[in-house]
Amino acid sequence: MQRIAITTLGCKTNQYESAAMTESLGREGFQLVPFEGAADIYIINTCTVTARTDAESRRLIRRAAKRQPGAKIVVTGCYAQLAYEKLREMPGVSLVLGNTEKRGIADLVREIGEETRVEVSDISRERTTGAMALESFAEHTRAFLQIQNGCDSFCSYCIVPHVRGRSRSVPFAEALSAISLFSARGFREVVLTGIHLGGYGLDLEPPGELLDLLLAIEDGRTVERLRLGSIEPTEISTPLVSFLAASQTVCSHLHIPLQSGHDRILERMNRRYTTSRFREVIEALLAAIPEICIGCDVIAGFPGETEGEFEESFRFIESLPIAYLHVFPFSPRPGTAAAVMPDRVPGEEIRRRAELLRRLSERKREAYYRRFLGSELLVLVQETEGEGMVKGLSRNYIPVLFPGDRDMINVEVPVRITGVGKKQLSGELFAQMP
Repeated sequence: MQRIAITTLGCKTNQYESAAMTESLGREGFQLVPFEGAADIYIINTCTVTARTDAESRRLIRRAAKRQPGAKIVVTGCYAQLAYEKLREMPGVSLVLGNTEKRGIADLVREIGEETRVEVSDISRERTTGAMALESFAEHTRAFLQIQNGCDSFCSYCIVPHVRGRSRSVPFAEALSAISLFSARGFREVVLTGIHLGGYGLDLEPPGELLDLLLAIEDGRTVERLRLGSIEPTEISTPLVSFLAASQTVCSHLHIPLQSGHDRILERMNRRYTTSRFREVIEALLAAIPEICIGCDVIAGFPGETEGEFEESFRFIESLPIAYLHVFPFSPRPGTAAAVMPDRVPGEEIRRRAELLRRLSERKREAYYRRFLGSELLVLVQETEGEGMVKGLSRNYIPVLFPGDRDMINVEVPVRITGVGKKQLSGELFAQMP
């Protein structure tokens, strides 16, 4: 029995696809082992959103080759889709697979020979997608479900449309069936993921939208907790806000990409909204769902961003009633419009701006957490943490630590919040919610 190890970089879509590959390989008789241990075959599911993730992918390849000389190394994912020729030349790499080809991972791994093989098709030609077959989600109490792939937006900084293809949706009935299967197998929470989640359904026949799927899940009580991945501000409509406010299933947590708090930079980024429109969306959500946790993506040091524009952007973000930021230092991606834009911000200045934004995120997160001191939150227990303690996630995306035991894992319990830390809340089991 061949030993096979998988590691994953990047987004929830990649995590889902790695879980599906793991299950497929296990079903085909491979022995799954940790990536840090000895294996006969190493699979690296890569990301290419920044130059740093490219470098991390190459580092993982070199580490696997050094750890187990003679082992076969398979590279797949977005970096493989983009840079397959470069990866073909790396010592130890036996097989390079594109994002479409990873669906047939088990058969392709069996066919590995002595010569390096590349299987990367033109993903821009793909017009349909399906959820990769997945019946379990090992070592997780929450399951991720990929219901959409690809993107048609072509933001000027983003390589993703080139490595994921056009926006494609999992058929409605197939998505509902997958959620029901997760629920039947004991998962209390399902996270809907996609490259451009808000575009779900537009390409189906007949066309639909994300709200249609959410309504069907809510009406059928298909799963106890449903969480949405990243969704664009332009796709948060008044009907969607009203639905979220009334929902008993969808968690009060949204991640909404902002990218910049300055209108000129948003225009250069090819983002299709203004800062005033973004504020309207955030304020509408807070008015309807006061406890909602809202996170935002922000890019530091986009080409042409002056010091004054950065300061304006910073003040705008500081004024928003959000809970946290994901900060990305600008990284030029060859093949994107931003990669050849003039007036590049120096690297040292990009790092300085990113650090200021990260500190702002820390302050916002702590302020958001403090709002819940003395209140009760429903927490889905995920793991034990030290002697006599457990840790879980509230519906509004706050990690909570409190006394408990292993029997509470994968159970949603009420917790009274008694303490606030920088990265989590602490509390005590609350016997009965008011």
